[in-house]
Amino acid sequence: MVEAMKNVANLDVELTVEERNLLSVAYKNVIGARRASWRILSSIEQKEESKGNEVHVKRINEYRQKVETELSSICNDVMRVIDEHLIPSAAPGDSTVFYYKMKGDYYRYLAEFKAGTEKKEAADQSLKAYESATTAAGADLPPTHPIRLGLALNYSVFYYEIMNSPERACHLAKQAFDEAISELDTLSEESYKDSTLIMQLLRDNLTLWTSDIPEEGEDFHKVNGSTKVVGDDDAETIACRTGGFEAMCLGPEHVS
Repeated sequence: MVEAMKNVANLDVELTVEERNLLSVAYKNVIGARRASWRILSSIEQKEESKGNEVHVKRINEYRQKVETELSSICNDVMRVIDEHLIPSAAPGDSTVFYYKMKGDYYRYLAEFKAGTEKKEAADQSLKAYESATTAAGADLPPTHPIRLGLALNYSVFYYEIMNSPERACHLAKQAFDEAISELDTLSEESYKDSTLIMQLLRDNLTLWTSDIPEEGEDFHKVNGSTKVVGDDDAETIACRTGGFEAMCLGPEHVS
């Protein structure tokens, strides 16, 4: 499915909502399984290290590196398609926001497992993409639009998970939620269910993150896997049913 949708993207024409979501689903299906595998392997590796099982650790490490290579390849492939074909062919509006958000998401996925300079570079690129998406969304989409809300959801997850900044994550999530609430009566029946679901995810994260904001004088150190964070990767059926925002057909994914 990925190759088929890449061929469509390579035509350098603006994709329809259905085509756009099929492309997103195709890549999510290949990246999601590997992200899940990486998390499981990393967890097992830590447990084996604590037990001193060096032979097991070596084998797990080798396989984890193989998964990381596959993850890098998929993410780089997505970014090439977005930069060379999708963004140049997109009209202002939801398509542009969608692709910049998607770019931010895949750089975020790289930042999840990269280290050192590579992690910083991936995080910087993710931030730039999310900022571009946010600027476009503010200009062209109402606060209640599912794509704009999905962007705010994932952008806030970026600050929480990658930048270790619960304060900034809470600010972004609360701002998006409050702006959407103030215009809830303008929602069309078509997008009401999708928008309110993402708003619920924003509120759920706010509830979790608020407890992680340190008191004055304390430092924040997030322990990987200690808190369940919800990104729009967890909204299982939204864009599979509509053109709302990035399609997720994998079921609830981990959230670190």
